[in-house]
Amino acid sequence: MRFVTLILIVFGFVIATSCMKQEHYPDIPEIEFSNWVSVFDTGQYAKTGALTILFQDGNGDIGLNPGDTFPPYNKEGLYYYNYVITYFEKQHGSFVKVDLYPPFSARIPVLTPDYQDKAIKGIIVDTLELNPKPLFDTIKFELYIYDRGLNKSNVVTTPEIIVRRH
Repeated sequence: MRFVTLILIVFGFVIATSCMKQEHYPDIPEIEFSNWVSVFDTGQYAKTGALTILFQDGNGDIGLNPGDTFPPYNKEGLYYYNYVITYFEKQHGSFVKVDLYPPFSARIPVLTPDYQDKAIKGIIVDTLELNPKPLFDTIKFELYIYDRGLNKSNVVTTPEIIVRRH
């Protein structure tokens, strides 16, 4: 009886995995803005925010190892950060790019799967610490990612984000 149960489990697994549709995406990564959630302190200012994006990549070559610091991934290079976030403040009715130090940009760790089909898709949630006393009440972000092949994804922009309550 145990042998029959084992055969049924293995047969069920083979049927289930053979019916699974393999996903196919372009080798250039694609991203999509999903959500922003502001976390306000007890006063009127947003303290942090959670930025959520969706991503997909056909060959799964998203991410860098901690040791990937030689050109083109060196600290001074264009590709050191593979998750690039540009910050804008709405100043007197127009959005102005503001260079921050340290930047909101980050290094996504290697996400390449170990199985044969390398196509991946997923969700990235990034918690960003905001200016505790902003001069302006509205911001937005522009973002994109690079894969290890140095392919740049599409660029997405968040909607306007209110960071200071009046």
